[in-house]
Amino acid sequence: MTAPGSTARRVPPRVLLLNGTVGAGKTTTADAIGALLRERGLPHAVVDLDALRRVWPAPPDDRFNGALLARNLAAVARNAWDAGAERLVLAGVAETVEDRSALEEAVAETIVTCRLVVTAGELRRRLLVRHAPGAERDWHLDRAEELDAVLDGADVHDHVVSVDGDDPGRVATEVLDAVGWGPPVR
Repeated sequence: MTAPGSTARRVPPRVLLLNGTVGAGKTTTADAIGALLRERGLPHAVVDLDALRRVWPAPPDDRFNGALLARNLAAVARNAWDAGAERLVLAGVAETVEDRSALEEAVAETIVTCRLVVTAGELRRRLLVRHAPGAERDWHLDRAEELDAVLDGADVHDHVVSVDGDDPGRVATEVLDAVGWGPPVR
């Protein structure tokens, strides 16, 4: 423990959650962060949380397979730490403090969160490009609006970074600087 007034440097959490609505650029930013950490020689793992919960159908009482996500993430995080990762970058959604706590329990670490925000017009453009016309695209457009409103009221973010029209490398650098993972690493 650091005494008040001490000049000891606070160590940032080893786990970063990129949070945001569908289409905000979480996976793209996570990949760009992974590339920056690799350039800096920092052992890490990048995990897309959607991949860990992608089982259909979800139980009626667990709309987004949160329990499955937590079990899978615990195994992936344990394996990443055992393999020598010093940082864990998660791309996903935590809508509530309870969601964040479940992720922290799964990785057995404190998590620092950064919400990626994008304007409604840019978000709509991204989703129209990403999804073909039909029910899936309509679901994503509706969910983006719903989730954006939920995240606006959520108290789960330590930092917020705008991603409108920005280069993923610039966004990744801004996120790393915001969470205290900026250079120099090695």
